Amino acid sequence: MIQYMCFAREYSRSGVFLLVLRWVVLVVYLALMIGIGVYYQKKSASVNDFVLGGRGIGPWFTAFAYGTSYFSAVIFVGYAGKFGWSYGVAATWVGIGNAVIGSLLAWLVLGKRTRIMTKHIEAKTMPEFFEKRYNSRALKIVSALIVFVFLIPYTASVYNGLSRLFEKGFGIPYKYCILGMAVFTAIYVILGGYKATALNDFIQGIIMLVGIAAVVLAVLGEHGGLSESLELMGEMPDSKGNTGTLNTLFGPDPINLVGVVILTSLGTWGLPQMVQKFYAIKDDKSIKTGTVVSTVFAVVVAGGCYFLGGFGKLFMDADAKGSPVEGFDAIVPHMMEKLPTLLFGIVIVLVLSASMSTLSSLVLTSSSSLTIDLIKPLSKNMDEKKELKTMRALIAAFLIISVVIAIFTLENPQTVISTLMSISWGALAGAFLAPFMYGLFWKGVTKAAVMTSFICGVGITTVHMCLYTLKWGNLDLPQTLGGLSLASPINAGAFAMLFGLVIVPIVSLITRQKPEDKANTEKVFECYNEQDKTSATEKA
Repeated sequence: MIQYMCFAREYSRSGVFLLVLRWVVLVVYLALMIGIGVYYQKKSASVNDFVLGGRGIGPWFTAFAYGTSYFSAVIFVGYAGKFGWSYGVAATWVGIGNAVIGSLLAWLVLGKRTRIMTKHIEAKTMPEFFEKRYNSRALKIVSALIVFVFLIPYTASVYNGLSRLFEKGFGIPYKYCILGMAVFTAIYVILGGYKATALNDFIQGIIMLVGIAAVVLAVLGEHGGLSESLELMGEMPDSKGNTGTLNTLFGPDPINLVGVVILTSLGTWGLPQMVQKFYAIKDDKSIKTGTVVSTVFAVVVAGGCYFLGGFGKLFMDADAKGSPVEGFDAIVPHMMEKLPTLLFGIVIVLVLSASMSTLSSLVLTSSSSLTIDLIKPLSKNMDEKKELKTMRALIAAFLIISVVIAIFTLENPQTVISTLMSISWGALAGAFLAPFMYGLFWKGVTKAAVMTSFICGVGITTVHMCLYTLKWGNLDLPQTLGGLSLASPINAGAFAMLFGLVIVPIVSLITRQKPEDKANTEKVFECYNEQDKTSATEKA
């Protein structure tokens, strides 16, 4: 309370008016989100409706749900700030990679086949896909545990990014920001399920598109526009003390920049909260429309965020080691302080929109996987009503756990948002990307190859975290190899994904499928033959 009173004294009368206006906008926005949850409460009476919206979600809603789940406060505050500081305007390549690889190619390669196969085998979650595609209950159980465990640090990173901006904009201690965000997200997700989330994502996506464009223009205007800002960036020293690199096309460190592009772009192909958007889309026509909409959304939002972050050094001083004086996660909030008061209020709603959409997707994915893939098989008498109640209870439990972790990490100044997200994405996509993608196209993938991918993806990420991030054993480990940072959790995550793409076909060729597994695979792949017949009939 004392902190908030001190914050309020800094404002003039006009400033107080604009501060009140910020609160009004925020309250209206939150009321709208809850209203949507209440509206869809009765329309989410079945598990299929609650988890996948009845598999009838249109292309625009699905595309915006995909984009808003992809880009959150983690991107806007954590990644844009850190990578903009490290790579300058070349960080924009990360946004381009997100649009081309993470959105366009993901939709083109995975969209149609994911929708067809998951509908055919009646899979509602990624663990359920692994069970039915590979005829293995063990794969479902292991993958469900991986989902639940490694979505938690990602959720914590979302809280982390949002709370830093709220503390700047409203003077509210971050603990209360985290608690408030968790409560409001829980209300509308628990009430309305996927349909409420999809509509909220659409509204939130519109806010993000408009907000990012306005913020980029305003920030560049602080230093005389684009050309002058680029000139000033050229005068800034990079991590090695060199000037004239932070305003160039590929920046001072293109090798490690590639690792960031791979993790943040290719990673979406193996993240359950992203891939499951394809489960819910209505039809093939919707896939085509959704591909275009999702890609344009990514170009504006991701491209805008990373381009904006590339000018971070113009707004914050460096310490003796060349790092930002207030830490990497404070760069973007510090940039936002330079904005007009009303525009800063819009930014708060923008980041809140991005974060709540991502958070709702994460908790819905985690709770549905835990209920459908772990708890229900162990319960003999779980009907659909009990299943829904269990999911809703787990949403609350998941949020409570992630809130505790978020508060702990925020109180630890050494924790960086990008590190939390890298660990989460590295483990999840490292484990799931290869067996999921290959499983859509190739009949020859074996159970052993899938389990190997699970072990390697989680193992590489976890071992790297213990040795380099947590520094267990205090070993004198090499930090670089030919310019590549070995200590970077981002590069470790990128390596885990690429390693999975190599190891799955190798193990599949070495091991054999049992006759019952081959029979199951043939039944699963019949879905594409049925789809071809349906398409031919429609054309005729």
